[in-house]
Amino acid sequence: MSRIGKMPITIPSGVTVNIKGETVSVKGPKGELTRSLPEEMLVKMEGNRLTVARPSDSKKHRAYHGLTRTLLANMVEGVSKGFEKNLEIMGVGFRAEKAGDKLSIRIGRSHQIEVVPLPGTALSVEGNTKIKVSGINKENVGEMAAEIRALRPPDAYKGKGIKYAGEVIRLKPGKAGKVVGGK
Repeated sequence: MSRIGKMPITIPSGVTVNIKGETVSVKGPKGELTRSLPEEMLVKMEGNRLTVARPSDSKKHRAYHGLTRTLLANMVEGVSKGFEKNLEIMGVGFRAEKAGDKLSIRIGRSHQIEVVPLPGTALSVEGNTKIKVSGINKENVGEMAAEIRALRPPDAYKGKGIKYAGEVIRLKPGKAGKVVGGK
């Protein structure tokens, strides 16, 4: 039995879940999410708890069991609390600024880069070097943060670029100088 799949999902107050066949919609204070889940999985609502069961122990059903439960848990958490990812810009002259709902980033190129947020995500800037991506859909928040980071990943020698907050960049030592007085 899947350890993740058999854990029940507690639904907080203010969140409603509707199950129609393979489509599950979750509505809460932050918004509404709808998702089509694998039709083999059995999703049941018991009071304020959601449970996921699988019809057999086949490899496919075992794989879907934990996935389905995690997708449902992320939907419930997203509409009640929301998700956020924080990014940091490292480098002299590198900065970000908010322009309407878009993000304008200067990262050492000859031009500014305009970033348009994915549907359901919001971008905000704290100071000049901290970017916050927030939203109710965990996949869209992670995708948006990854797209921003991919514009200029951290350099291995100086650490310049865009990194996730808390990410540790291991710097390479660089080139050793010539030996003075040697042959």
